[in-house]
Amino acid sequence: MKVKDAMHPGTNWIDPDVRLPEIAARMGRDDIGALPVGENDRLVGMVTDRDIALRGLGGKDDPLQLRARDVMSSPIIYCTENEELDDAVRLMESRQVRRLPVIDEHKRMVGILSLGDVAACASASLAAETLRAVSAHHT
Repeated sequence: MKVKDAMHPGTNWIDPDVRLPEIAARMGRDDIGALPVGENDRLVGMVTDRDIALRGLGGKDDPLQLRARDVMSSPIIYCTENEELDDAVRLMESRQVRRLPVIDEHKRMVGILSLGDVAACASASLAAETLRAVSAHHT
């Protein structure tokens, strides 16, 4: 199975200067836990709900004034839409990430592959293995 068969297609990114309250509101409205960050037509980072909690609320700066660029995770770890799902899953496991931006052959982001997508599309054993590996640092 290819990544494109399992991913959530059509993801939009946010600008690095978007403030945290707007990011949090969008995550709540869209019921998502991560937003890709793009600048000059390229993917530059990812803001997760965990980034907001730890970097946004856990620091000395006023979280209402912080922007995506202040809390985003980088460098970007990504996969390609025509990659085998098993290969993308191995990347998620080795880097312990729950979501991977997906790019096409023109280096354009076309979707997100999440742990939930893996659980829904992969074999039960692969999904369980991936969940264990991605969550290993929490045990």
